[in-house]
Amino acid sequence: MVGAGGFGPTAAAIAAEVAGIAAAPAGIQQRAEALLEPLHRVMPFQAGFLALLDPEQAEHRTLVMNGYDVATQRYLTGRALLEDVERAGLGRPCPPMRLQDCPIPPEEFLVWVEHLAPAGFREAMGVGLYSPRGTYRGLLVLHTDTAAYATDGARELAGRLAPAIAHAVDPMREVTTLARTVRGAVAGVVVTRSGQVSPLGDMPGHPLLRARSAVVLTAARHLDDGADRARFLTPDEGNRLLQVTALRCPPQPPHHLWAVVLLSPPADLHGLTPFDLTILGLLIEGRPDWRIAAWLQLAEGTVTGRIPHIAARLGVTDRALLISRAARLGVYIPRALMKRRGTAA
Repeated sequence: MVGAGGFGPTAAAIAAEVAGIAAAPAGIQQRAEALLEPLHRVMPFQAGFLALLDPEQAEHRTLVMNGYDVATQRYLTGRALLEDVERAGLGRPCPPMRLQDCPIPPEEFLVWVEHLAPAGFREAMGVGLYSPRGTYRGLLVLHTDTAAYATDGARELAGRLAPAIAHAVDPMREVTTLARTVRGAVAGVVVTRSGQVSPLGDMPGHPLLRARSAVVLTAARHLDDGADRARFLTPDEGNRLLQVTALRCPPQPPHHLWAVVLLSPPADLHGLTPFDLTILGLLIEGRPDWRIAAWLQLAEGTVTGRIPHIAARLGVTDRALLISRAARLGVYIPRALMKRRGTAA
């Protein structure tokens, strides 16, 4: 293995295998594990680590970790690793880095001096994993017991493979696939565990979907009740109605992506007015007629008399069925998004 050309046809075969793994429909964990075999042909290694960054905890979440003692495992899953990634320069897009390429001498890395070198490791290759926009997403590290394997050709081939490896373990893939199940979405964001919002691929954002906005908080409350999906309506700044769909993200590393919130034009409203949709939102919340009337500043009889009309629109006669169907169809405005005046038809 001397120089990129030293791999010959093997390089193309390895690249094709990695590309196939990256395109596979399996989960992140399965794709990560499948990458080890072709990577071993790039640089034979005795220990390897592949992980994604949880940016909110400043820690890496392990996908694959083989060949390390307990103390090294603690380091690789702790905050010190991210500090060393930044010191070495891997936190921003750059080529793969061997120990011999690192701008900082190995003896200045405590984990190398206290654990890795005593364990018999003599070289390493670090490959930063980045989003298409250059955001640091995670890290692949391979350790070997001889510097002979860490050739220039191995480094060059690892660099060629890095985008496919990053794609293979990109947590946004499953999230964007989930978002595509909602037809007609015109805006969307990903909500993180801490309540912040991130872009959802190429989907436009929206003023209603800012971090901790009423819509985002309402969506979070719906999913906090244990549901994987929720739908409801919200007025926009011009009092036009939009359908809100909230979807819980798949439970996968790095575990900080919590939900997708999408906006789309409302589907069939079954002839219901904003006034009707407001009543339904309060019924779903469990409020009796008199409290609904007080909220809307109307006579109780006005609310009670309107409910049979709403039920007929949804094709039910029973109030419990009315509440169930409205919730299932998402044809209601949650109380947090209501305007107390101007809702009547």
